[in-house]
Amino acid sequence: MVANSTESFGLNYITGNRFYVGLETSTVSASFTECEGLGVTVNYEAFHEGGVNDQKRILLGQPDFSEVTLKRGMTDDLVFWNWASQVMKTDSQKAIERRNVNIVLFNQAGETMQCWTLIGAVPVGWKAPALAADSTNVAIEELTLIYEGMKVAKSGTASASALSGRQNGYFGSE
Repeated sequence: MVANSTESFGLNYITGNRFYVGLETSTVSASFTECEGLGVTVNYEAFHEGGVNDQKRILLGQPDFSEVTLKRGMTDDLVFWNWASQVMKTDSQKAIERRNVNIVLFNQAGETMQCWTLIGAVPVGWKAPALAADSTNVAIEELTLIYEGMKVAKSGTASASALSGRQNGYFGSE
């Protein structure tokens, strides 16, 4: 951080080890050990215009949102399996439950720094842990989500502040 008289200029860097994942319209209270794959790529088409040899034209297309994989220690709670198994059912009368998923990142003081909301998320994969008789590792299950859109909110904004129940960087029951 660079100080200049009474003003300070700099960026507030955040470590990636303090986060919480919340599923809307659910009473899930799960702690995830890993969240990977957050991202978006905008499709584009590049073409060369006749007579313009020193540049090309780029037309922007629709965004592609990458899959997000959540990992957590396995418990006797089947909430993720139940949600993921809806996709496999052939009963067309019951629609697959889409949920908004909030991924919240905290600084070391426990303050909300950023919130990503995955809009209309639906599970497309569930993976059980590898099992070995001589292992002492925690069994980790994986849930892979796809989503229709994403919103990002900084700390102090309405979206990031709307998450209630947070105390010192952790969420309790509401």
